[in-house]
Amino acid sequence: MSANVGPSGHQPTAMTPQRDAVQDSAFLRACRREPVPHTPVWFMRQAGRSLPEYRKVREGIPMLESCMRPELVTEITLQPVRRHNVDAAIYFSDIVVPLKAIGIALDIKPGVGPVVENPIRTRADLAQLRDLTPEDVGYVTEAIGLLTAELGETPLIGFAGAPFTLASYLVEGGPSRTYENAKAMMYGDPQLWADLLDRLAEITSAFLKVQIEAGASAVQLFDSWAGALAPADYRRSVMPASAKVFEAVAPYGVPRIHFGVGTGELLGLMGEAGADVVGVDWRVPLDEAARRVGPGKALQGNLDPTVLFASREAVETKAREVLDAAAGLEGHIFNLGHGVMPSTNPDALTHLVEYVHTRSAR
Repeated sequence: MSANVGPSGHQPTAMTPQRDAVQDSAFLRACRREPVPHTPVWFMRQAGRSLPEYRKVREGIPMLESCMRPELVTEITLQPVRRHNVDAAIYFSDIVVPLKAIGIALDIKPGVGPVVENPIRTRADLAQLRDLTPEDVGYVTEAIGLLTAELGETPLIGFAGAPFTLASYLVEGGPSRTYENAKAMMYGDPQLWADLLDRLAEITSAFLKVQIEAGASAVQLFDSWAGALAPADYRRSVMPASAKVFEAVAPYGVPRIHFGVGTGELLGLMGEAGADVVGVDWRVPLDEAARRVGPGKALQGNLDPTVLFASREAVETKAREVLDAAAGLEGHIFNLGHGVMPSTNPDALTHLVEYVHTRSAR
């Protein structure tokens, strides 16, 4: 490959003083396990329903439509950066956006979540999953261009849903507590399951490549429902597809973050899949998580999101426990153990960022 051409044949973004500053940010330094001036902070779902300014700009606009308006995506992504002084922005989107972009009939129903019109249950149903091209998501490229111009020295995190979580929605037809249809396919027709996840890995890889080539400085793969799996099933039936995604974006050299909920028993495998940073929910202390993941990985997490409903003193106490547990880590990014809850007081988040920055200042 020519040194002047990016991994998919595109000209890479030229290094400028601004991009140099982004690369030297506390967030990216922590991802690379380098010394930092303070522990960097960002929050999953930091842009969203907890912010009154978000509710105002989203009023009357369906979720999927809001993800396809570059100016609106830019404004929503920037809102928590302005308000909270977080160390990274995360691109405002939804994990089903690439599926919608390739023509899957689905919608995000308020109070329910993604609902798929024609669930994938047979081999013939795989025909719904065509390749994703950059032209399918031109609004993503446009929005990230707008964002990187506005963010200055603040890194932008791109993201996508992991193949297992996307497959769960596609097979179940919507959210599920038991994943009975998805697991039935995984156990009962392992070749169909493998082919489904492999196709989703291709789509997910293409979606992340678009974001990186547009200017995202890191990417996070959300395997939100992987915690429903036993380690042996994860290793055999899920990990190969996630590993394929991480391998596909490896040539870009951006940090790759892997996160799931309830994945305490999977942390080592999630790191083994190829992540540079492993996200940890609140159920496993970070020092124990580091033992499970092993050396050579940074960790991200892991304050219980419900702590933010307690008093300021209680929030500081619990945040201090997270920082203390992370004291010996090679790299640590402070985050919640899951997303910001909609009824969270935004002032609690702003104060938490300030507290972590002050408490962790080197």
